[in-house]
Amino acid sequence: MSNSLPQVSFVIPLYNEESNLGALVDRLIQVIESSDLAIDVVLIDDGSQDRSREILQALALQDSRFHVILLSKNHGHQLALTAGLSVARGTEGVFVLDGDLQDPPELLATFYAKFKEGYDVVYAVREKRKEVFYKRWAYFIFYRILKKIANVDIPLDSGDFSFISRRVVHVLNQMPEESRFIRGMRTWIGFKQIGISYDRQERASGDSKYSFGKLVQLALNGIFNFSEFPIKFVTMLGGFAIFSSMIYFISVVIKKFFVDEVIEGFTALLFVIILFGGIQLAAIGILGEYILRIFFQSKNRPNFIIEKQILNGEIK
Repeated sequence: MSNSLPQVSFVIPLYNEESNLGALVDRLIQVIESSDLAIDVVLIDDGSQDRSREILQALALQDSRFHVILLSKNHGHQLALTAGLSVARGTEGVFVLDGDLQDPPELLATFYAKFKEGYDVVYAVREKRKEVFYKRWAYFIFYRILKKIANVDIPLDSGDFSFISRRVVHVLNQMPEESRFIRGMRTWIGFKQIGISYDRQERASGDSKYSFGKLVQLALNGIFNFSEFPIKFVTMLGGFAIFSSMIYFISVVIKKFFVDEVIEGFTALLFVIILFGGIQLAAIGILGEYILRIFFQSKNRPNFIIEKQILNGEIK
């Protein structure tokens, strides 16, 4: 490919995907060669510990259609994706997908056709997921809870797999969030958006790099970055606690002065202490989630550090 700018850039974060790279590259090349569009591919290595970095460097030096970014360490999927968006050169837009081939690159033509109809964001909606049942249920429940409480209308069952126009990419690159939830940020930006249904495939090989802890952190970022419900819920819980305490206090006073009977018992006292202590700790924890995000954001550190880039077959 020449040094002229591509129309579309694939942006693909990778972490320890050595076993998938061969199949991924083969399918990407087929898409590039069968398309009338000028396409390049941005592959972001997120601090892999296997041979992914060596394979990617060799690929980018041999084939100028592939632009490789090597991050200085494992920053996490959302920040690796952010790094890719920051350097993607597609003049019309970027096509975001994962490197495990659960998101088929062959759908580019379908997504691009919707983009040409005037949509700035064309996102994928997962109809079926070929994953273990508890993960399917966890995703199902999370997206529906988030839709109920979020202050933006995040589409159900939509991930990062999407085609994003150049102007949306530009806005995303201007957003400095440290705890990123890109599918929520993408929705918040606005413009015309539409979903396309597809069946999410199994991983080509290997295991998912999203551990349970990382999935929980991503879910918390989605909730605390795009919803006021947790802090409002604490307020309502505090009001309920005060109301319950007043009812209990009035009942004790009435029994003392009018029935000559005072409620006694260690069990009741212990229950009250545990209940209100638990409410206070929950409130502190929820406040802490918001404060923690403010703390990390206030440091103003870069979201990612690029160790090396290979563009047009040259190391930068």
